[in-house]
Amino acid sequence: MPFELSEEQLALTEQDLGAILPREYREAMKLDNGGEAATAEYDWELYPIKDTSDRKRISRTCNHILYETESCKGFYHFPDNAVAIAGNGLGDQMVFIKESGRILDSVYLWLHETGELQQLAASFNGIEKL
Repeated sequence: MPFELSEEQLALTEQDLGAILPREYREAMKLDNGGEAATAEYDWELYPIKDTSDRKRISRTCNHILYETESCKGFYHFPDNAVAIAGNGLGDQMVFIKESGRILDSVYLWLHETGELQQLAASFNGIEKL
């Protein structure tokens, strides 16, 4: 179940990433940290932003974007500069790309079988959040 996220908790994740997340994504996560999204082919589980503000939120955000990104780095051809923000349960990931110390606005699909990146949307608002 998604829940609100404080600016402080969001800033801690951005500090760990070494970059500011795209504005539209930040605002969406502040309102509903996590949740679900849909594309034409799949339903996606949006990974939450890590929230250490209390015990309940720690457990609800254990699959946060930092953890999931680190887990994906063990996959064949997962881009070094990708940040995993959602999974479809089949191995594919919805990702942002980090370049020159910033995270780009475009949202990509990373295909786990081929390592291919496909642009899904020019920004996070182009993703249908359920």
